[in-house]
Amino acid sequence: MTDSDYNEDLELEDEQDDIPYVEYDISVSPSDLSLELLANKIDNADIIIPFYQRKYVWKIEQASKLIESFLMGLPVPQLFFYVNSEDQLEVIDGQQRLMSVKYFFDGYFGEEDKKGRRQIFKLKGLAERSEYNGKTFEKLSKRDQRKLRNSTLRAINIKQLAPHAKRDREGADCVFHIFERLNTGGTLLRPQEIRNAVYRGKVVDKLQELNASSNWQSILGLSKPDKSQKDVELVLRLFSLFENLSGYEKPMLRHLNAFMEQHRKFDSETAAKFESRFGPATELVDSALTKPFRPRGVLNTAVLEAVMLTVLEKPEITVKKLQQGYKKLLENDDFLQYISGGTTDTSVLQKRNSIAREVMDG
Repeated sequence: MTDSDYNEDLELEDEQDDIPYVEYDISVSPSDLSLELLANKIDNADIIIPFYQRKYVWKIEQASKLIESFLMGLPVPQLFFYVNSEDQLEVIDGQQRLMSVKYFFDGYFGEEDKKGRRQIFKLKGLAERSEYNGKTFEKLSKRDQRKLRNSTLRAINIKQLAPHAKRDREGADCVFHIFERLNTGGTLLRPQEIRNAVYRGKVVDKLQELNASSNWQSILGLSKPDKSQKDVELVLRLFSLFENLSGYEKPMLRHLNAFMEQHRKFDSETAAKFESRFGPATELVDSALTKPFRPRGVLNTAVLEAVMLTVLEKPEITVKKLQQGYKKLLENDDFLQYISGGTTDTSVLQKRNSIAREVMDG
């Protein structure tokens, strides 16, 4: 594949999937926390910014106006926290506000640059007559410092009570939907980005490691991993179905949530076997097929899934056998009827993969 064939974003054919119905049993408790306490909790890791969150993106003018709002006693939007199993408060919504406050208390705006330098946080961009323009926290009057430290922010603390993620299939994606619905940031998170936060563990690192394979990225036609992690989700999908077609139940979203929760530690025999097979399988497909899995020009997840699973589970397949079998598969009318529309229906997925095995291994 030439450089001109690569894309920045992964384009997939639309795939219909049922929307899971989730009944929530959660506790929601408000609290009013002083800004000083919030900053201290961040330092002590009692409040954490999940790694899936976008980086701090506010400009110093935005952060300065927030600080001025507290000094003037103006209302500021509330925060949303998720209380995790370690009783830490994970920020669902409000990262920019929280970090702006902490940076002002610290005296520096933002993180260090590549040379280890940090910008002094002087309030900027306020009204021309504002007495706070150009002030750092240390330059504020003692009264204003005290007022800022004692100012409060309303926080909504959310804790899941049931279903229990470790016991119930529905529980595994209850937390997922809490994050999905309550994150109101400017950029909506994709499903795999939320999974990385909710079901974090060794599995996150392993999926990203496998996804970084040059052969896999070439198959997908990407110049670098997809920023929304749709490519990582495809690796997870293959892992979840690897030698496990009978264990699949629709909808796909719930299936992937439950599987990632179950395999957080990535320490099962299946995980080891999948990891060992993934490299050779992607190398075989990349060398044998040109722009594969695009019967209508755009990457078709159903075709990718059926062919990749066959190659993963049948390591004896050769380049020649793959080329011949792939051609026959895309000419098979029975197979073609199962690669569009409701492709994640349980029976459709199982029939599609069964046909792929018969054609490509026969």
